[in-house]
Amino acid sequence: MMSFMVQTGWTAQRWTAVFIEQAEMFRKAVADADPAAEVPTRPGWTVQDLVIHLARFLETSTEYLRTGSRTAMRPSPPPAGLSPLQYLDLQLSAAAEILTAVPGNRPVWTFSPAAPDLAWVWHRRIAHETVLRRFDAQTVVRQVVATDADLCADGIDEVLSTIVAANLDGDVPSTVTGTALVRPTDVPESWLISLTAGEVPELRAAAPGEEGDAQVTGEAEVVYFWLWNRMNFKEMTGDQGVLDVLQVGRGH
Repeated sequence: MMSFMVQTGWTAQRWTAVFIEQAEMFRKAVADADPAAEVPTRPGWTVQDLVIHLARFLETSTEYLRTGSRTAMRPSPPPAGLSPLQYLDLQLSAAAEILTAVPGNRPVWTFSPAAPDLAWVWHRRIAHETVLRRFDAQTVVRQVVATDADLCADGIDEVLSTIVAANLDGDVPSTVTGTALVRPTDVPESWLISLTAGEVPELRAAAPGEEGDAQVTGEAEVVYFWLWNRMNFKEMTGDQGVLDVLQVGRGH
C-alpha cells in the first residue's frame, strides 16, 4: 500500500491559507476577463465555464467537510437564480469558512484508494484545484504569476500519492506496469512511484542516483504543471505508458 507522504510543515491551516490566496487571484483574473473568452489551457472552455467549474467543485467538495459524510455523496444541483460570479462568490466565501473550521484529522470520505479518510485530504485537494484554476484564469488575461516551489512540491506529492491512484481506480483497469522517478531540480524532495496493473501504486522517496523506467525532472513548478497537463517540457525520458499515467491533468 502506498505511504502518505505529506510534506513536512503542510497542515490543514496552511492549505487553507493557500486556498484563500489563490482564490483571490482567481477571482481577480476572471473579473478582468471576458466571460466568453476561451481558456488557452482548457480547449473548448470559456472563462464562464471555468468560473462555474470551480464554484461547483467547491460546493461539492466542501460538502464532505461540512457533513463529515463517510460515504460518497451525489452532488446537489447548483442554486438557481445566481449569475456565475455570484455563484462563485458564494462558494468561495463558504469554502473559506468551512476549511478554517474543520480540523484536518476529522474522519470523512475521500476520493482515492491511496488516501486516508481524513479531512486534510480535502483541504489539500481544494488548495491545489484552486491553484490550477488560478493558473488557467491567468493565462486568459496573460498575467500568470509564479507558483512557489514548496507549494509545487506538495502538489507533485499529491498527484503521485493520491491522484494517480484515484485515476487508476476506474471502470477500465490499467495494464501499465513500471516505475517512474520524479526528481525536481530546485527542491529536496524526490519520488519513486511503482505501478502494477490492478494494484494501488506504491510510492517512496527516491534514493540518490536511483532511476526508473521513466524519469521526470526540471523545476518543481514545471513538473507540477506538466503533471496537470498545463506545461510541456523535454526533461522526461523512458516508458511513455508510465509517463501517460503520471500526466493526470488530461481533460481536467
